[in-house]
Amino acid sequence: MLHVRVISPAARTDEVLRLVADCPAAVNVIKLPGAAYDPEGDVVEFDVAREGANSVLADLRALGLKDTGGISVEQIDLSISSAAETAQHAAPGESEDAVVWEELAARTAAETRMTWSYFAFLALAVQIAAIGTLLDQPILIVGAMVLGPDFGPVAAMCFGVLQRNLRLIGAASRTLALGFAVAIAITLACAAASRLLGWIEPTMLDDRPLTSFIIHPDRWSFVVAVLAGVAGILSMTARKSSTLVGVFISVTTVPAAGNIAVAIALAHWDEVGASLVQLGVNLAGMLLAGIATLFIQRVMWARVGKRGGEHGIAPCSPEVDRDAAGQPTSGRVSG
Repeated sequence: MLHVRVISPAARTDEVLRLVADCPAAVNVIKLPGAAYDPEGDVVEFDVAREGANSVLADLRALGLKDTGGISVEQIDLSISSAAETAQHAAPGESEDAVVWEELAARTAAETRMTWSYFAFLALAVQIAAIGTLLDQPILIVGAMVLGPDFGPVAAMCFGVLQRNLRLIGAASRTLALGFAVAIAITLACAAASRLLGWIEPTMLDDRPLTSFIIHPDRWSFVVAVLAGVAGILSMTARKSSTLVGVFISVTTVPAAGNIAVAIALAHWDEVGASLVQLGVNLAGMLLAGIATLFIQRVMWARVGKRGGEHGIAPCSPEVDRDAAGQPTSGRVSG
């Protein structure tokens, strides 16, 4: 279940309450007249089943509340309510499989921000991976994979393609490219300094059977990246964050970036090219799989909603004019 809090201008509150009342997935409705100070207005709170949230959130947005008030949503970890159980049964589909598109949009938008923590984590991950390649230590490679934050921008790019949002695609692409560029540059500088100090030498990259997979991209690299991309998107849409660890360990993006840095520092130019190919193959596999997964989820949930209507489960706020995809066609509620 999700808890929704709406700040509504007093003139819009009756429409908000009508939209919520018309949604069988919404329960435990609270109205607090004049409770909002800035922006001024009424506060309406209610619980809604995840699988029915998209419709009611779209209807509330169609009322213009994003500009005249506010809509906030949070996860309910425990709800002891017969009404809530009834609402979950009334909503089509299963809550564990539900994709709340507004939630995903907010999360992917956050992943495109170029923050100091993002650059720091990626730089640290690439440096650990570089050390792992030099010492031929798979455990360090695995640690670097887990630490890398690069899947967030990849997921944002996938969502941007699905939504045809060029701004989101561009922001995610810049974040991903600059992140790897900065991380590789920092690692290269550290590797060059280490070579001057005599800590590392070119022969360290000659024989490393345990980590040589990094410079040998093949069809399986792409297959694993595709599977990891599917798992990563599913873990984000289903809020199964623990499974993201498996995604990070599966792909070879961070190890490839680390190998690029040390290969340049030690003049192993053939490995630079091979590592770039490995990085590109993994990113391409995740992108293609992520886009396909989101598209399939959108189609499946559209069909689930239609089947729910055929079985007598009323859609939220039927008074709102909708297009074929179930989204409001305007910001006005008819009737």
